Amino acid sequence: MEQLFDIRLFFSSIPELLEFLPISLLITGVSMIFGLLLALVFALVRNTKIPVLSQIVTVLVSFVRGTPIIVQLYLTYNGIPLLLKYINMQYGTDLSVNDVPPLLFVFVTFAINEAAYNSETLRAAFGSVDRYQIEAAESLGMTFPQILRRVIIPEAATVAIPPLGNSLISLLKGTSLAFVAGVTEMTAQGKIISGSNFRYFEVYLALAVIYWVLTIIIELVIRFLEDRMMIKQPVNRSEKRKAIEVKENYSQGSEFF
Repeated sequence: MEQLFDIRLFFSSIPELLEFLPISLLITGVSMIFGLLLALVFALVRNTKIPVLSQIVTVLVSFVRGTPIIVQLYLTYNGIPLLLKYINMQYGTDLSVNDVPPLLFVFVTFAINEAAYNSETLRAAFGSVDRYQIEAAESLGMTFPQILRRVIIPEAATVAIPPLGNSLISLLKGTSLAFVAGVTEMTAQGKIISGSNFRYFEVYLALAVIYWVLTIIIELVIRFLEDRMMIKQPVNRSEKRKAIEVKENYSQGSEFF
């Protein structure tokens, strides 16, 4: 009689799946880093309302947020070859899509997707920064990049970390779609293993447990960072009085956000 559930296969599948964990983590890490950098640019462009560029970014963010990521993967996977053909026709080059690593399609798609969603998170976080702190920084002669680096981003980070953590978790789970672009990560490997032994439940259960554990680890790290950033440093009374005076004197200053 055939076993209903093969516990040994469940446990033996875990090491085979974990062999491809570095690929999933690589996709997650690279896409998140470049996605955050793009998200910062998108948020600044939209908040400062740069003509034309702001409208272009708004449409791009709306499009990405309004379409499934698997469709975006298909568009990237089929769009980059068209772009290479156009470059070849215009400049007489001999670029081939076969020279493009499959991971590049995944990086581009996931980074842009993360940028679209995280830009809205950053915009909300920037809006939570006390206007008087920005004005106080202006009164000290700081340039906008200095204010951004020393005041806005540190203050906004305390608000943005929880939603960005959720975005990171979603990104990790979304890497299971990378097989669309021909990348073999954990989910693709699960398909290969289950296709060879026809024990789909045991393999996918092992895969689900791995993702679950990774999600818990990320949640713990995000919670730790959130707790650390919420610690308030003691403020010297004289410095506090000076800060209040600066706020009052520059209450009519310009607004960045």
